Amino acid sequence: MNRPLAGLGRGNLRTELLAGVTLAAIAIPLNIGYAQIAGLPPTAGLYALIVPAALYALLASTRQLIASPDAAAAALVGSSLTGLVAADSGAYVQLALAQALIGGVLFAVCGVLKLGFLANFLSAPILVGFVGGLALDILVSQIAKMLGVHIDSGGEFVDKVGQLFSGLGTTNGWSVVIAVGAIVVLVLGRRLRAVPWALVVLVVSSLVLIVFHLDKAGVDVLGSVPAGPPVFTWPQISWHQWLQVVPSAFALTLVTIAEGLLVARRYAERHGYTEDPNRDLLAFSAANLGAGITGGFTVGSSASRTAAMDQAGSRTQLPALVAAVLTLLVVCFGTGLLEDIPSPAIGAIVAVAVVPLLGFRDFARLWRLRRFEFAVAAVCFLGALFLGPVIGVVIAFVLSLVDVVRRAAAPPVDVIAPSGEPMSAFRAVRDDSVTTAPGVVVLRFAGPLFFGNAQRFGDGVRAAVTAAVDHDVRTLVLDCEAITGVDTTAADVAAEALDWCREQDVEVAFSRVRTVLRAELDHFGLVEDARVFPSNAAAVDAVRTDRPVA
Repeated sequence: MNRPLAGLGRGNLRTELLAGVTLAAIAIPLNIGYAQIAGLPPTAGLYALIVPAALYALLASTRQLIASPDAAAAALVGSSLTGLVAADSGAYVQLALAQALIGGVLFAVCGVLKLGFLANFLSAPILVGFVGGLALDILVSQIAKMLGVHIDSGGEFVDKVGQLFSGLGTTNGWSVVIAVGAIVVLVLGRRLRAVPWALVVLVVSSLVLIVFHLDKAGVDVLGSVPAGPPVFTWPQISWHQWLQVVPSAFALTLVTIAEGLLVARRYAERHGYTEDPNRDLLAFSAANLGAGITGGFTVGSSASRTAAMDQAGSRTQLPALVAAVLTLLVVCFGTGLLEDIPSPAIGAIVAVAVVPLLGFRDFARLWRLRRFEFAVAAVCFLGALFLGPVIGVVIAFVLSLVDVVRRAAAPPVDVIAPSGEPMSAFRAVRDDSVTTAPGVVVLRFAGPLFFGNAQRFGDGVRAAVTAAVDHDVRTLVLDCEAITGVDTTAADVAAEALDWCREQDVEVAFSRVRTVLRAELDHFGLVEDARVFPSNAAAVDAVRTDRPVA
């Protein structure tokens, strides 16, 4: 069994410990900002770095993926809960806890049922569009924070944009100065990754605010942060309210499965170790259950922090445990240091973190490579932006299924004509492994036979035989190497097509039939009185010499 701390030794212990300090310096300010995006108190973001992160680090198979609330998850939490209760009410926090607990149960169900393969049903274009839409929604709120303009951060995107523009007259100059300075430091500091620039920005901006009394000049600050470790709790809400957060919890779970498992797999392949997606789902379950009972909120995966740890040389989950301990020390003894953090600085940190999520390069690449997938990404982008994240996830999932069915319903149909002569039926190809003979047509159907593409198979058979009529076709050989299965509807359509061939005095033969497929063909009666050959060449040779198969 793969262990998250596998590979840890005296040779890399110092690197892993320093990476943990760096992770804490990055994660603490970001999680404070993400908690604000979600409409929750700063402690919710900090508590999510302690018990949930530690549970995931200890239980996951992946050695590098960092589990934490991220920008997309925070936006989804905020938008889904704001429509249920007021963000400043006590019930709001309780709903966030319930949402995390339900997510924990959903992750557990997926892990037990081994549903890690669901990660493959949200393609890259769909994630690009969905996350990009959430990122733009987040960015509007952070721009308002950097300008010192007060807007309803939990409102709809259009409303927030309208409030931002109408409030430009109330822009606070000092807020703009702090935000611009923070952005400059964060952007230029990317060249020197060893320095925790987010922490530097928070410390310096807080000192500037205190020295020049900028809070009296209208600059918003984080304010009082309750001190103390996380305590065990349970959401005090009605059963009706529990049911209300199920759809958003499902959406959060689906997005985390898609993004988190793919990121974990990418790093495992890069560094040559194995990971178990179903075990990682159970680790996400434990993390979210831990968040729900200790005052945090939904925990997903952080691709940016995982990349930062990879660049720092970390190859274990030790940094997550170190960051959890340091965060615990902060919430117990250092919350007073957080009170004077300027909100524009937090907004700048979050904005710089989410700008890459807008996916400009990804959209440009999709436009260049495949317009259909660009359209899918654009629909998901607009859906997440204007219809809400939950509906956006539903749209994304439906589009994934539509795309899968669309591809499966139109597999390539290749035809190897008699004597290699071209025909108009579907795609005429040359196969150097087969020397066709007069009167023989080989048809290769590249996909499983099911109700969605059955008619395409039937049309392909008829078209191949009809197009070869001038070649006095006597035998149609069906190359079955790429056919992995047959359902009832496809079997009925195939039987009709093969009966039609026999009515045209064309013999039907099968080649390269897999053992499992042969059993299905026998079950549906498709190979009765038909010859089955181990290869196309054997079929052509047998037909040429009119020899039956041995």
